[in-house]
Amino acid sequence: MSYFDVASSAPLHPVARQALLAALDEGWADPARLHREGRRARLLLDAARETAADAVGCRPDELVFTSSGTRAVHLGVRGARAGRRRIGGRVVVSAVEHSSVLYAAGEDAAEVPVDRTGRVDPEVFAAALTGDTALACLQSANHEVGTEQPVAEAAELCRAAGVPLLVDAAQSLAWGPVDGDWSLLTASAHKWGGPAGVGLLAVRKGVRFAPGEPADERESGRSPGFENIPAIVAAAASLRAVRAEAAGGAARLRALVDLIRTRVPELVPDVEVVGDPVRRLPHLVTFSCLYVDGEALLHALDREGFSVSSGSSCTSGTLTPSHVLRAMGVLSEGNVRISLGAGASGDEVERFLAVLPGVVASVRERLGAPTAPAAGPAARTAGLVLDTLGKRCPIPVIELAKVIGDVPVGETVTVLSDDEAARLDIPAWCGMRGQGYAGEEKRERGSAYVVRRLI
Repeated sequence: MSYFDVASSAPLHPVARQALLAALDEGWADPARLHREGRRARLLLDAARETAADAVGCRPDELVFTSSGTRAVHLGVRGARAGRRRIGGRVVVSAVEHSSVLYAAGEDAAEVPVDRTGRVDPEVFAAALTGDTALACLQSANHEVGTEQPVAEAAELCRAAGVPLLVDAAQSLAWGPVDGDWSLLTASAHKWGGPAGVGLLAVRKGVRFAPGEPADERESGRSPGFENIPAIVAAAASLRAVRAEAAGGAARLRALVDLIRTRVPELVPDVEVVGDPVRRLPHLVTFSCLYVDGEALLHALDREGFSVSSGSSCTSGTLTPSHVLRAMGVLSEGNVRISLGAGASGDEVERFLAVLPGVVASVRERLGAPTAPAAGPAARTAGLVLDTLGKRCPIPVIELAKVIGDVPVGETVTVLSDDEAARLDIPAWCGMRGQGYAGEEKRERGSAYVVRRLI
């Protein structure tokens, strides 16, 4: 089995396993106590904090451990917001932040748009900062497509505006520290091969911060509760280990990802590779396939021995497209995210590339997708209306592809759909097929998407 989903959760690093087992014997006591066992536990906790702070690029007394990365995000957003409550409560976020950041920021957060690669423009980000902005949030790299954000530039502009910047570094911290004069930073150990249930929150000195919930004497009052010292020790040890391996590993994995980015569009027709091709994480690549049900594709790949994930709307967990793909305005159907671990081999990648075309073709065949672009003389009159109400991704686009050849060149076909993915996938299909997207009209049920045949 080839596990290509380390962006969701990485396998436990061997160093983490060793450190965890050792700390279970030595770090079980209360580190707040003065007896021998307590002092020993305190030494382990302090050493782990110093190791993690060195990797983050902050002082040890600026870093606290939390029960998860999500918990770190919520504590960070809430604390920074509360610390600047006299200024205002407005939070600025990029439109592609992790869902934990968006939930913490609230529905009234100001979202800054991104381009088709998923990257924000620093100047546009800075323009969203107003006098009542309490906090700005910008991830170091995107969880779904791997695009790196201009954190250093954004941090400089935020500081000039007097607004603290929180960076979600969960995906990038294993590869190196986050550049720039950021104010708060969060991460999660299970992303780099540490045990699940350990997050970290760094708050720079001078940042106004007020815990938003009852605190106790632990973790500087910012993360209440008894510290899980064995897991914290394992998390810090594995972070140091993966950092030491990062330089050589990044070059090797980047080459494998470049191979996937190049070969997939050559091997599989009607595929869009998304995310920035250059400014990206070295181990992650995402692509979307026309006329493919994402859930069926993931199950088929799993049967072939490949564990991958998806940001597609066509998965069992949701009927709406990934907010990241939606913000980027790219194809969402048949979405596959591949994130390679340190042990991924060239042979595994070659085998994936050999299997993928047949898997995609099989899924398309089951859905009745067209095997070639529709073309030829029109058999119907202009103004065709295609009713796909009640049908889910990728059926609306498949039905559109089947009838576009029946529409005279220069005339339109209107697709009726109440599937949220259609808002992304129909314009994307037009771009990939050289047809004209004429816009969307809201209806009492769903929307009407107008497509003009150009070729």
